[in-house]
Amino acid sequence: MSDQKTEWSFEEALQQLEEIVEKMEEGEVPLEKAMEYYAEGSKLSKICHDKLVNAEKQMKEILNEDQERVGFEIQEEK
Repeated sequence: MSDQKTEWSFEEALQQLEEIVEKMEEGEVPLEKAMEYYAEGSKLSKICHDKLVNAEKQMKEILNEDQERVGFEIQEEK
């Protein structure tokens, strides 16, 4: 599964998480293996979430044409 990888990119973590979800959706997974998948999926989900939060923080301040920092608001869809 994760091979105890210490640093995941967002894309790697998301891909691994998607693979786990596919395996779980197939069914016929023994209980012990399902518990392993769930634990690993939870870790990968947190990695993805943390990376998205960090990216959002970085995007909130961008440089304008004069290389001055300006605030940046992400507008959420309603």
